[in-house]
Amino acid sequence: MRTRFAPSPTGFLHVGGLRTALFAWLIARQTKGRFLLRIEDTDQIRSVEGAVENILSTLHWAGIDPDEGVMMRKGIMAQEGTKGPYIQSQRLELYQKYAEQLLQNGHAYACFCTAERLTQMREGQMARKQAPMYDRLCTRLPKKEMEERLARGDPHVIRLLVPHERVFTFTDKIRGEVTFQGHTVDDQVLLKSDGFPTYHLAHVVDDHLMEIDLVIRGEEWLSSTPKHLLLFERLGWTPPKYAHVPLLLNKDRTKLSKRQQSVAAEEYIGKGYLPEALMNFLALLGWNPGSEQEIFSLAELTEAFSLERVQKAGAIFDLTKLDWLQGQWIRRLPLAEFADRLQMLTAERYPEAAHDAHFSEKAALIHERVTFLEEGPDMLAFFYVEPKVSVELLANAKQKVTKELLTTILKLLTDTLGKIPADAWTTDTLKEKLLAQAKKQDLSQGQILWPLRAALTGLPYSPGAFEVAVALGKKTTLARLEGARAVLE
Repeated sequence: MRTRFAPSPTGFLHVGGLRTALFAWLIARQTKGRFLLRIEDTDQIRSVEGAVENILSTLHWAGIDPDEGVMMRKGIMAQEGTKGPYIQSQRLELYQKYAEQLLQNGHAYACFCTAERLTQMREGQMARKQAPMYDRLCTRLPKKEMEERLARGDPHVIRLLVPHERVFTFTDKIRGEVTFQGHTVDDQVLLKSDGFPTYHLAHVVDDHLMEIDLVIRGEEWLSSTPKHLLLFERLGWTPPKYAHVPLLLNKDRTKLSKRQQSVAAEEYIGKGYLPEALMNFLALLGWNPGSEQEIFSLAELTEAFSLERVQKAGAIFDLTKLDWLQGQWIRRLPLAEFADRLQMLTAERYPEAAHDAHFSEKAALIHERVTFLEEGPDMLAFFYVEPKVSVELLANAKQKVTKELLTTILKLLTDTLGKIPADAWTTDTLKEKLLAQAKKQDLSQGQILWPLRAALTGLPYSPGAFEVAVALGKKTTLARLEGARAVLE
């Protein structure tokens, strides 16, 4: 199948748009088809400089680059394919041609109503509790007056003439059979007075000429589908299949908005989410795999995804679930890759980390503990700077480590560890010797390990005390224990 993603360049790519692109990409991959990127920039006022580049970089980050259309090649935006141009502002003559054809065939009409009149009309309709729709005033203009006004070049738009007696029934790939009464469908503007098309005309023309088989888009476009199907019919074309995906919702079931949380994919990238985690999360928003599996790579999604299992109801954008998936994907990173990524981040704060031959071993200590790579440098800081240790940190009521008992514990730690030869400085040896001494002194494991970990890292939570001591080495371990004893004194 040929599928497409056709965003408007009005800002950063919305996470809902990224989900739509993912679904379209998956269908193209499943059917060994092509995934096309088209830029719908006919709303020139709202277009934002750099937005197209952001869309392309986000798709690339997500791993779903287009096969055709607008794409980035060696840092330069390009268009590839035989159906272009793929930027709508470069296709204006095509839209004007088909709008004129509809006009000549009596399927559309010129409308000269001013913005002020249309506003008054809508306000009156709403006051009467009527749905705001164009009242077709201009369809009642005498033919001669219409021709004279067109000849004078009076400002006007071209509207679609919707047969109100029709009943529009179509099958949506997600929602099944859908029906709209013709009298509820507005006479949509197709071509604006500045010669630019609206979305309604432009996407119909483009989807036909670009041979799109399936249009996946948000459910907010469902009510406009009768107009689009009518346009395909009036132009003598076979329409593509449509699939309207559910809205993304806040926890209170309102439409996802930046007033409650981040909505731009760029913001999630900036926060350090892995592409694997975000795309896994977006796939599960509205799609049920029909199994207990929750972790999906793009390859696994390509195998499992189906529009038939996309739900109709809105999907809650649950950040708790996203963070859980992020943690799962961080732990799925091979240790070498995890260490490489983390070493670059850590070296920005602690330059000596860049040349640390044992960095991978240190990274392994926190691989199971981090959710975001950005947490790593703080968790590894004690390897590169002397930790700040206080009596309050060394003591711990929960572990029954009192200030009075600290003197005994720290001496036990120093004496026991000092007797272990450097060539026997292993996790197993440290554990065996310390726990044996703790038992002799009638101390619990927690009473020994809490002060040891606090003295070595300066942190209330860190990797295991034995592992940290081994990574630091005997000399540094003993020095930090002596420092803790000095703090206590």
